[in-house]
Amino acid sequence: MTIQVTEQTFENEVLNSAEPVLVDLWAEWCGPCRAIAPTLEELGGEYAGKAKIAKVNVDENPAIAQRYSVRSIPTLLLFKDGQLKETTVGAQPKNALASLLDRYVA
Repeated sequence: MTIQVTEQTFENEVLNSAEPVLVDLWAEWCGPCRAIAPTLEELGGEYAGKAKIAKVNVDENPAIAQRYSVRSIPTLLLFKDGQLKETTVGAQPKNALASLLDRYVA
């Protein structure tokens, strides 16, 4: 229940989204990124219709990582109304990510 976002689709899927969007900046070689992937899929299902969970592969889309000064992955960016509201670095437990989303879900 996550969506793959690229440099070409970022503006439409994230910045122009009517729902809050949690963006996971990750890479295939990143162990902690793979570790939180199932949690993000679960949250995508649980928050369907209320928030979106998006994934950006930083190796394939480096401009997004540069734009938001991402220095380590996984980095999670929470956007609402086209604005970056919060940034979290590192693998987080499900309850922490749900709490983050809950602060922005109407």
